[in-house]
Amino acid sequence: MKEIEGAYGLAIISLDEPEKLIAARHGSPLIVGIGKGEYFITSDVAAILEYTKNVVYLEDNEIAVLTRDDMVTTDINNVPISKRIDEVQWNVDKVEKGGYKHFMLKEIHEQPQTLRDAMLGRFEKDNTLVRLGGLKEKEKNLHDIKRIIIVACGTSWHAGLIGEYIIEDLLAIPVEVEYASEFRYRNPIIEEGTLVISISQSGETADTLAAVNEAKKRGATVLAICNVVGSSIARESDCGMFLHAGPEIGVASTKAFTSQITALFLLTLFMARMKGQKEILSKDIVSKLREVPGQVKKVLEKEDQIAEIARRYKDNENFLYLGRGYNYPVALEGALKLKEISYIHAEGYPAAEMKHGPIALVDKDMPVVFIATKDKVYTKILGNIEEIRTRGGKVIAIASEGDNEISEMVDHVFYIPETIDALTPILSVIPLQLLAYHMAVMRGCDVDKPRNLAKSVTVE
Repeated sequence: MKEIEGAYGLAIISLDEPEKLIAARHGSPLIVGIGKGEYFITSDVAAILEYTKNVVYLEDNEIAVLTRDDMVTTDINNVPISKRIDEVQWNVDKVEKGGYKHFMLKEIHEQPQTLRDAMLGRFEKDNTLVRLGGLKEKEKNLHDIKRIIIVACGTSWHAGLIGEYIIEDLLAIPVEVEYASEFRYRNPIIEEGTLVISISQSGETADTLAAVNEAKKRGATVLAICNVVGSSIARESDCGMFLHAGPEIGVASTKAFTSQITALFLLTLFMARMKGQKEILSKDIVSKLREVPGQVKKVLEKEDQIAEIARRYKDNENFLYLGRGYNYPVALEGALKLKEISYIHAEGYPAAEMKHGPIALVDKDMPVVFIATKDKVYTKILGNIEEIRTRGGKVIAIASEGDNEISEMVDHVFYIPETIDALTPILSVIPLQLLAYHMAVMRGCDVDKPRNLAKSVTVE
């Protein structure tokens, strides 16, 4: 094994010893499941929940030799290692479709509950102060934080962008959001008082894991936001928060995204408490957060409206998604969802930036999705909508309930409940998830397993 270069997660069987399996890892996740008289090797615990909940997580440069009767674990120098057996808390029914046609649709509809689960047990008795047990040992470090770097990939990166806006708005701490794949290959400045937040649904994203290790080498405190307990990123980080969203089987992330935003909002309130910024910790802001799961449920009840819009535009080959402020990352996420599962080319852009290039693409065959809720840039977004309309573009708007003005300016409007700006993305992304889903289904695409994609990107 010492002669192998690069990252690997290996499961090896020999014709000469068919009763023996060898598992080895370096830089790629590998888990051994322990059943009754049987063993399993996997990179994702969800794959073996039907058979066992007892697992051993292999670390880098560890080797497990499995026979019918025993498992022996050694390091790369053949020195025996004692490994702890962990019990996975997820239930088998969480990896079944439960009457839904696809896992993705099930996971979209699970969001009212997964949002509640993300908050469960994380408030003191008065329901205004946030408590995060996974950060208790690092409270002093968090009190002294002067700068934050968020590292993530894909949908988690979009959640990180929203986290940047939340933290800077409410805490006034400077935040940078980096693609994990770029962070590790340049010279990031890590000073005293720097917190690195890593976000990954699986906790196994190779580039994010590498960024975590790079940040730790440079002396940063690393906080992980993951969904999978026992994952590599969770183990390598100094402290963290779990989403408690349950297994996410569909390749296109949905419920994890909204839970990540919720976790970042809770983290912001927790840090406000650490820093004594009492004006942030009002009952109003917490009550707004608690209202969100019910508001998401109301959005989901209008799914048929989104299906009708999808039917109208399913044959278009290009889409433009535009938003401003908190809704700019939502535009990025909406475009990503559409291209991931329906194979329609889609771009997300800040609405004001369309004048610097994308508006050249607009014509009668280019649908433009605006996330146009009533926030502080609302009047600006109306101006952007008018610019698209005068060029013949078809406009689909995600708008705030009661906004009659916008309905007269666009071809289609979908209303979502009003909330504070920082929580709007959790609501505004739901119709975009549904739009991508229904368009993909109508185009005959494999929604849960889109081509060329993997659920956990465990290679760099």
